[in-house]
Amino acid sequence: MSVIGVIALSGLGLYVGLMILLYGMQSRLIHLPGVPGRELMATPADIGLQWEDVQLRTEDDVSLHGWYLPAPEDGAGYTVAFFHGNAGNISHRLDSLEIFHELGLATLIIDYRGYGRSEGSPSEEGLYRDGDAVWRYLVDERNVPPGEVIAFGRSLGAAVAARVAAEHEVGGVMLESAFTSAPDRGAELYPIFPVRLLARIDYPTRDYVRGVEAPVLVVHSPDDEIIPVHHGRAIYEAAPEPKQFLEISGDHNTGFLQSRERYARGIAEWLRTLER
Repeated sequence: MSVIGVIALSGLGLYVGLMILLYGMQSRLIHLPGVPGRELMATPADIGLQWEDVQLRTEDDVSLHGWYLPAPEDGAGYTVAFFHGNAGNISHRLDSLEIFHELGLATLIIDYRGYGRSEGSPSEEGLYRDGDAVWRYLVDERNVPPGEVIAFGRSLGAAVAARVAAEHEVGGVMLESAFTSAPDRGAELYPIFPVRLLARIDYPTRDYVRGVEAPVLVVHSPDDEIIPVHHGRAIYEAAPEPKQFLEISGDHNTGFLQSRERYARGIAEWLRTLER
């Protein structure tokens, strides 16, 4: 075999090997409970908020850990079911918890299975079960009327929030820095591979939002370097009315802080449009 043939064969072998790696490692590429770590670094008490530990049990008997933060006395009357992104844990979301408290909202935030102090290992179907457990806990144990539940998801969590809102009655859904689906984003990141054929994980946020029967707020920044803004706009276009698009500025992970005043004002204005 010629040198060129050997090089070509080696390149093909490398390409096939990388495809096998992508196929087999998808969950580890998408779910990042160890980044930056599972240890809780702080609590809401560190920013002066009241809170309580909660333990939820999923349909498949996985114990989830989370925090419940009551609304201030003059609250807006809604409770946020908070689904965070693909890395870190609930202790890395104190800034968001503070903003929601300032907006008069109660919040339940949980760590998905395999994250933080929650049991199990993450998977797409598992995260959907976690979302169902959050809704049931609020409605069945906290006696929150379904119409007063706001499903909120950021990045990966937006897929979970959209699915919860499509499967259960909620008062509204907020989708921040969301991707249309995992294969859509994967195809953009790895154009040399047949990502859609290899994909075993979907998280089809755009498809779920089509089935939502509650007001939708889509939040995205044109500066988002991880999930391009066209994903947010496509999700907005797919959502039924009533819907709003809130454009913020800043990067994927801190845009809501860099645009804090505009972000909080936009959510407050959207909340005032909701009907209980």
